Order: sequence, then C-alpha cells, then structure tokens
Amino acid sequence: MGTPEAGVLTEAFEAERRGLFAHAYRMLGAYHEAEDVVQDTYVRALRGWETFERRSSVRTWLYRITTNVCLTAIEGRGRRALASDVRPDDLGALVVEPFPTDPLDLVTARESVRLAFVAGLQHLAPRQRAVLLLREVLAFSAAETAAALDMSVPAVKSALQRARVRLAGAAPTRDDVLDATSPRARGLLARYMAAWEASDATAFREVLRADAAIEPVGSPTSYAGREACLAFATPAMGAAGDWRMVATGANAQPAAVAWFRGELFGVAVLTVTEGGIAAITLFGNPRAAEGFTAA
Repeated sequence: MGTPEAGVLTEAFEAERRGLFAHAYRMLGAYHEAEDVVQDTYVRALRGWETFERRSSVRTWLYRITTNVCLTAIEGRGRRALASDVRPDDLGALVVEPFPTDPLDLVTARESVRLAFVAGLQHLAPRQRAVLLLREVLAFSAAETAAALDMSVPAVKSALQRARVRLAGAAPTRDDVLDATSPRARGLLARYMAAWEASDATAFREVLRADAAIEPVGSPTSYAGREACLAFATPAMGAAGDWRMVATGANAQPAAVAWFRGELFGVAVLTVTEGGIAAITLFGNPRAAEGFTAA
C-alpha cells in the first residue's frame, strides 16, 4: 500500500484520527475500546481502499467504518453506566471510562464528550445512538447517515426522533456547568486538590455546593448532598501528604489524576458551576488514569 492513492487515505485518516477516536468513545463509553476501534478502522480502510468507489468523501467513509466497528463491538454485551445509573438488577454493567481532553482540542472540548452526555447515550439502542451522533454531533445529512448504516432516510429520521426523546429523559440538563478553561473552574480544581493533599475536610467542604454529589464509578452507591459527601470522603483523606494530585482534563471537564501514598489511584472528574463543585465522578482504578497528562 505504498501507492500515491494509499497515501491519500493515510493523510485523510491522520487528519480525522482524533475525531474518529472521540466518535468511537461516544459510541462505546470506553477509552481503551475506542483506541482499538480506531486502529481497526485504519486496517479495514486499507483493505477496502482499492474497492472504495468514492461515492462519498473519504471522511464520511472512515466514519462509516468506525460506526459499524462500534456497532459490532456493542453486540452481545451489557451497556456501560455510572454509579447513579446502576439499577439493583444491573450490577454487572460495564462502567463508562473517562476520556482525556486538551482544552485546546477543538474536536473534543465540547458538550458531546461530557460525562453526563456520554453516560446518557448508553441508554439508547446502538443504532439510535449511531444515528444521533452522526446527525447531531458530526452533522451528517440524513442521506449520508442512511448510507453509513444501511438504513432508509425515513428510518433515520424516525430513529433520530426516538433517540432525542429517550436521551432527554436519560441525560441531565447542562444546568450552569462551567467550561474547564474558565478561571472559576480552574480555581475550584486547584482548591479541591489542595484540600485533599492537606487532608483538610473544611477546605473540601468549602468548594462543594450544598447539593453536591460524589459518584464512585463501578460502585452501586453514590452520595448526594454536601454532608453525605463529607461523611464519605473525610475518612478517606488520611493524613496530610497521603494524597498527591495533578491537574488534567477529562471529558472537557476539570479533573485530577490522584496518587495515594505513592501509588497511582485513578482520576477524579469534576462538574463545576459558579456556585461550586456540583459533582465529583471518581474513577478509582489506575487503568482509568492511562492517557492522562498534566494540564
């Protein structure tokens, strides 16, 4: 595949790689699976390049491949969820993983990768999810979406309508969530990290809204309200210096990679508003911290 035409494919793929990665993440709710899907997309594109008839743009074709690889991956597995979204009969659900984001990355620094939105997407049937993302996030036309998913245009329109209704009931409203790059958001993140590093429960209390929530991902229990959050968190603070944190970005939200007594712990993703921290989503798994760098 060293031909000039193959070079066109490689150039197009590299230009779209980050967008394809974000799309696969939205479909799957899984960072590591999304990485595998992007690699699979390139392999499949190379194999199919000679028979690609240019009935669509290379970009559209690549997203079609990625979407269908995701649909295959979703088949036969449970949906991903966050702690507050786990029902008593759903304890085996896979968990949504955090997605590293750079404040300067225009592909992902937007509403479409916020944790609440990605978790809400997991409520949709796979093809509804694909239709909604292709139409409303990637701005594909109804005809392009129909071709990508081997559906009719009326079927695409019907699936989009159903997806919108279901997502509206599953995903929380944006409320007054701040952009991760705002001074207030950065300040709250800094104060959050300082409170934990100093084992200062009072300082931690001061950054929480009265209705704040802590959601340990993978646990069937979440904690709602400032006092409940403090009751859960204070015993885990340990002594000053037990925790070390580094600022980063996840899902276009402020986040901190955390170490406990020198061992990598995971990632805390904050939902921040002018009134303080509204939610803390805890990914207490070192694997969740893979791919993150300091902000």
